[in-house]
Amino acid sequence: MCCLRAVGLSLLFVGCMDVSEPAAQQPSAPPKPAEIGEFDQKAGKEVVTLDAKVTDPITGPLEILKKARVEIPMLAIEHALNLYNASEGRFPQSHDEFMTQIISANNIRLPVLPSGLDYQYDVDGHQLVIVNTADGKTVE
Repeated sequence: MCCLRAVGLSLLFVGCMDVSEPAAQQPSAPPKPAEIGEFDQKAGKEVVTLDAKVTDPITGPLEILKKARVEIPMLAIEHALNLYNASEGRFPQSHDEFMTQIISANNIRLPVLPSGLDYQYDVDGHQLVIVNTADGKTVE
């Protein structure tokens, strides 16, 4: 008899719970990859390097992480360029070839840079660079 009451009470509580199916989640759109322009030395834009400024031991690792999130994909691009050169005997000869044979073929996603900075491919230097596009402003 005691067991029947326990079963009855548990069914009562289960009956009060909302057991409706969760709403179907829409798959989130993949993040838009960062744009890569073509580097033009004649444009006079400054090539910059991202430096991690560690001044606080608490937030310092976050600064290192921000820098690493950009550097790791750039190392993957450098490696892909070297492999392409080894297999083809040359580097990509145009921005379009770079985008097709290096970025798309290797499914490389670059993180979005802070405002005033852009990724650009230097066809003559065979490397991806970060360029300061802000007019007269220094980027921290």
